[in-house]
Amino acid sequence: MAFKFNLPLLRIGLYAALALFSFLVFCLSAARIQYTTHLRKGDTLNDGVSFYDPVVVELLFTALMTMPWSGFMIYSIHKRYENRFVSKFRDEIIGLSFLWLFWIVGTGIATSFWGNLGFCQKINACRVLSALVGFCWLSWLTLTAILAVSLLFSIANTALLEPMHGRWDPRQTHYA
Repeated sequence: MAFKFNLPLLRIGLYAALALFSFLVFCLSAARIQYTTHLRKGDTLNDGVSFYDPVVVELLFTALMTMPWSGFMIYSIHKRYENRFVSKFRDEIIGLSFLWLFWIVGTGIATSFWGNLGFCQKINACRVLSALVGFCWLSWLTLTAILAVSLLFSIANTALLEPMHGRWDPRQTHYA
């Protein structure tokens, strides 16, 4: 029995992983914002004066954009759903490109700030930041894989203007 490659299943799996990693980035970003905006008076961080990190807000926003996008894409691929506005590989690649830019900027800035926190791993705030940076890179890496798979598939099959679920039948497409 020959192995049959199932591209829609691979893409659904990658989108599910992206949704999970984005959810974890959302939770860690929310924890970081809660910690820095509610510092106790005796806290050594920022002399106990509350603040927030703009890059954490950017990562929170990016994660909040990525989760519904991933859910919509999983639904579209699984159910072969075609939307009037986002239904072609071109549309998916454009959306993924915007998300990719948000993730690489936020992750790069976060890594430049908190890339080497090995010295303070006994402190919970440092562990949260280390996990945040790690899951940001995992999200970006997964997003890059999805973008590469979709781009390579659409180029190899000249399917840039075909439905993004990847299992099209020209007679059944509503928005051709």
